[in-house]
Amino acid sequence: MSQNTAPSTQTPEELDVVIVGAGYSGIHQLYHYRKQGYSVRILEAESDLGGAWWWTRYPGARVDSESPFYQLSIEEVWKDWVWTERFPCRDEVCEYYQHVERTLGIKKNIRFNSRVVSARFDDASSRWVITTKDGFVVHPRFFILAIGAASKPHTPPFADFQSFKGICVHTASWPEGLVTKGKRVAVIGTGASGVQVIQSIGPEVKHLTVFQRTPNYALAMQQQKLDKEIQQKSKRLFPDMFRRCRQTPNGYSFDRYPKSLHATTSEERLLFFEDLWTAGGWRFVTNNYMDIFSDQAANDEAYFFWRNKICERVHDPMMQEKLAPTSPPYPFGSKRPSLEINYYDVFNQPNVDLVDLTQCEISKFTPSGIQTADGVEHTFDIIVLATGFHTFTGPYTDLKVQAADGTDILEKWANGVYSHLGMTVHGFPNFFYMYGPQSPGACNGPTCSEVQSDWIVGCISHAMKHRFTRIEATREAEIEYRRLILELNARSLSRSTSEPTNFKGDLAQYGRLCAEVTEDGYRGFVFSSQVESRALL
Repeated sequence: MSQNTAPSTQTPEELDVVIVGAGYSGIHQLYHYRKQGYSVRILEAESDLGGAWWWTRYPGARVDSESPFYQLSIEEVWKDWVWTERFPCRDEVCEYYQHVERTLGIKKNIRFNSRVVSARFDDASSRWVITTKDGFVVHPRFFILAIGAASKPHTPPFADFQSFKGICVHTASWPEGLVTKGKRVAVIGTGASGVQVIQSIGPEVKHLTVFQRTPNYALAMQQQKLDKEIQQKSKRLFPDMFRRCRQTPNGYSFDRYPKSLHATTSEERLLFFEDLWTAGGWRFVTNNYMDIFSDQAANDEAYFFWRNKICERVHDPMMQEKLAPTSPPYPFGSKRPSLEINYYDVFNQPNVDLVDLTQCEISKFTPSGIQTADGVEHTFDIIVLATGFHTFTGPYTDLKVQAADGTDILEKWANGVYSHLGMTVHGFPNFFYMYGPQSPGACNGPTCSEVQSDWIVGCISHAMKHRFTRIEATREAEIEYRRLILELNARSLSRSTSEPTNFKGDLAQYGRLCAEVTEDGYRGFVFSSQVESRALL
């Protein structure tokens, strides 16, 4: 089944569960449904395991979560696996997925090369009708989207975009064999992929021009090789470590420092900041004083420490101001910072320029490159679009997820996202999604995914145990949850002036909320069957 991608001429298969996506979220779901004896299948658009990592092939691509935390908490998998680096590269992550297959044998339950193009709920049968691009149809009782928040690449509507005669590539679709060495290269965007591409190709290109709209408050990765023997010895603590990850704001085993910045002396703060910086990775964000995300003065102090660190490495004062402005353009930590190794050092090279798009916009693409608003034409061999993704609701634009009356989920969300727990939607029974709109966003992906996965598995198991054929969130529940989303956004220094896309409380708070709903008899859900129904309000 896993390798058969031909359209089926037989009666569509009726399954208990269909999952879309073979990344961490989908695999975790599959593992638990198989253990409970449910009939389950994953539909995966690509030809192998890995989710976003399967097609993430740009130079320098690597994880920004430390390796002990960036893996499944399934003991059969972690007990015989060791990482080679603190922050693994893309190839090692893909090898990890193959280790998962060798250990669990999951591919037999996965249909690859199966891009879902429509899913519609059928009221009469209380099942979903799911169709793939190649015509395969399946009828599951429960339908779960595990495609994440960033699976649809975003390309801005540049004028005369198609006129460029050189190579133009998005970081989400990097072609194998593309050579940048000795070339004139543009990189548009300085998010996570932009930072990693720039620091990877910067030392080898003939000339590099970076187009930046918003500076990235990138943190020192402090990368290091890992010792196999030390990792094996530490595994006796892994069960405790994975449980602890769910108890913290960001899904790691470490927590914020339980002290206000204003309760410290300047000397104490400086030494503490230095310790966090030396520790590297996310520690300067996740382990910092408890009020740096709620108090503007505390936040500013963290920002200026970070700025001083960057200015120590960047030589030119004008370049310093572009990369680390004297006046913070946004609160520190309100946008997910990237982790860097030699990103800032690249800007000391004489063959590297940085164009500030807030001062000089891209006017249009030309046959030989890019023309900016000042009339200057920049000539390139290769243009790299590190312009990110249509996040959260973006992945749904290519999936026609429809209620029984034909209403598309994006129509439902046209005037604002409504969900219950960031996993379910009123009017779309037996449908769950993970790591999407109104889910936690600023946390370790695998931990967040497993919190949601466990809750969904528990909810479906409850329905199966009691022979319910239908689960649906109430309208009242999703209105109340949206109110919470807006309240959390309003309290945050990182508050959005438009529609908040994620749950801005911390992961531990989110986990408690999910547990409370379960303990209160699945408050806010209606469970029903063909012979009876009951509302759990």
